[in-house]
Amino acid sequence: MIEAQVHQQLRALLREWGEPSWPHHLTLARLVARALRLRRSALMQVGGLSAYQGEYRLSYLIALMLWPGPAVVVAPDPTAQRVLMVDIPRLQEKLRLRKPVQRGNGWPGDGFDGLLITTPEAWLGDRLEGGTQFPAGIPTLIDDADNLELWLHQQLTADLATLDWTHLALAYPDHQSLIQDTQVALTHAAFQRPANPYHRYLLEEGDSQQLQRLHQVLTASRASVPQGEGPMPPRWAKFWQRFSPPDHLLWFSVDRDRGQMALHCAPVELATAMTSVWPRQPVVLIGAALDPDADAENFRQRLGLGDLTCLQFTPNRQNDAIQLYLPTHLPLPNTPQFQGVLHQEIRRLLSVGRPQIPGPTVILLDDLPLKGQLGARLAGEFGSRVQVENAAIDANGILVSGWAFWRRHQGLLPPPALLIIATLPLPSLENPMVAGRVAYHKRRRQDWFRLYLFPTAVTELQRAVAPSRLHGGTVALLDTRVHYRSYGAQILEALSPAACSRSLPTAWDP
Repeated sequence: MIEAQVHQQLRALLREWGEPSWPHHLTLARLVARALRLRRSALMQVGGLSAYQGEYRLSYLIALMLWPGPAVVVAPDPTAQRVLMVDIPRLQEKLRLRKPVQRGNGWPGDGFDGLLITTPEAWLGDRLEGGTQFPAGIPTLIDDADNLELWLHQQLTADLATLDWTHLALAYPDHQSLIQDTQVALTHAAFQRPANPYHRYLLEEGDSQQLQRLHQVLTASRASVPQGEGPMPPRWAKFWQRFSPPDHLLWFSVDRDRGQMALHCAPVELATAMTSVWPRQPVVLIGAALDPDADAENFRQRLGLGDLTCLQFTPNRQNDAIQLYLPTHLPLPNTPQFQGVLHQEIRRLLSVGRPQIPGPTVILLDDLPLKGQLGARLAGEFGSRVQVENAAIDANGILVSGWAFWRRHQGLLPPPALLIIATLPLPSLENPMVAGRVAYHKRRRQDWFRLYLFPTAVTELQRAVAPSRLHGGTVALLDTRVHYRSYGAQILEALSPAACSRSLPTAWDP
């Protein structure tokens, strides 16, 4: 069987290369090979450190390269570059594999039995629109699946800019006045909203009713004229398609400097869009931390995934452990005293010394005003060492960063000697996009914290601390909700393995 062949080849390769730092290579390779043979979908969580290092890709690639049939790997550009330029050439050289490999946005042809590397945009775009660029039934592996919901949201979002209103007016010359009046009214409504750091605003009921009326008038116009006034411009057709379901996110984005407003519409619930996608081929999803639970029930429900093999690999409790500093004397983040005490605690951490390992200090928080204020105050004390969301940081630097910036750049930066988590990455209800998703769960009387905020925070935490596990770095978690909230124990479990302490580690340099 393919599983035995993959196991034998990989074990010989690992022996030749020396002891691997990730202990689950053989298990992952066998499971991927089994999924290919049985054509049964699977979901695997490899852990933050393995995903950060990318070592697990060796295991699934050897299974795909030894598989006698065609296959697809869906991966973002940085991952695809590494697979094509580093991982596959290593396997071809050592194992003399001759399976053809191509990269493209569509299937190379009927006679192709090789491995195709494609982008999430190309694959999801084709599948969601019922396209035929990728034949049905071909086993597909989705790498970096932690970002799958983000990719889906981007694919399903309909965007309308200023020029799109002009195109709509040209397509419906008899209704130009109504189109212009609607645009002006919505633009005025958007700029009347109080400024927020996100530059996004959910539409109110009156705004939605204006769009609904415009849609009704244009639809009736096309039906009443023999030749019609259309066709509807494609971007507007996509917008109305997203606008029709009762549960959608509808928001403005505002550029106050340029005086421009854009409209956006996206479904809140993604499972419905994916129900027709998953049955078309067996799929293996691989990510760092897709769900706090091993069976990934919440993740599968959000994406409409049915019954499939699920596995969550456990970290190495000796090699992957971090030093976790958990002070209890700080006030809760939602209190007025928090900002001042937080600054004092960070100053103390920066002044008392550094862990005896090389690397910068990284401070993570998503409170936008506080992030800028903290960066300015620390720069006044520590000078040019302090950078706010600047990827050009050296081993002695201090990086003040939001979670999204750190997620995008942590693979390009040195692993931190000290990672300071100012607040847990629970999505802020002040963000209109978060508020819209929470409102969706509330309308269904669902536990919005357990279904959305909490799992989002846990997966973000696990990915964020991964670089610190390379050398047993120190993580300081200054959000005392881990001590006083019911979910605190689960947060700490998600950060294990860790050596926890409520005082500063004694191994620091003075």
